[in-house]
Amino acid sequence: MNKLIIIRHGESVWNKENIFTGWIDAPLSEEGVSQAKKAGQLLKEKGFSFDMAFTSVLKRAYDTLDLVLKEMNLAVPIEKSWRLNERHYGGLQGMNKDEARAKFGEEQIKIWRRSYDIKPPIEKEVEEYKYEEIKEGDLPLTESLKDTEERLLPYWQKTIAPQIMSGKKIIIAAHGNSIRALIKNIEGLSGEEITKIEIPMGNPLVYELDDDLKLLNKYYLSVQVLD
Repeated sequence: MNKLIIIRHGESVWNKENIFTGWIDAPLSEEGVSQAKKAGQLLKEKGFSFDMAFTSVLKRAYDTLDLVLKEMNLAVPIEKSWRLNERHYGGLQGMNKDEARAKFGEEQIKIWRRSYDIKPPIEKEVEEYKYEEIKEGDLPLTESLKDTEERLLPYWQKTIAPQIMSGKKIIIAAHGNSIRALIKNIEGLSGEEITKIEIPMGNPLVYELDDDLKLLNKYYLSVQVLD
């Protein structure tokens, strides 16, 4: 049996301030740091260990991974990829969510956030993202969850899945929507089903998979941050 651990980054400063983040590189908040440390402590207490780790290129994800591994006293190879980045929220990025609701309407925001294949608009100057590995023309300007899945799935199939199937113990630190894309494929969910799944911050999700990476069991390790 293979075990795969997936963890959504801890709370970021922009999560705390209720701002659409997407590809903007917001750091962890104090609570986010605490969540990551607690996750590492819990994984160590439960006897987990890892041979390799994967994360996005965004600070809140790889800082979460770094804190987890430090609490576990582990030093393992880490591979970063933009394909594990959060969904690109287009013109919503940097907007307070309450202000966005006031501007576009509650129903429209819900559609952009929770639909599978509808993209937010591009309504402002595009940020400059410097990713050498992204081919010209492939840099997203806005994404639906479907778009996020389509750019992540080849990376899962060609890079991450073979490592798991070779027997390596893997942890992935990523984001709410990139994790949804992984969950959709691991569990064989429909586009409609995956939009209803909530991903808690800082709580390790444990997948138990057979040799063909078919789902056997899943559960969360509950993380509570004490004041």
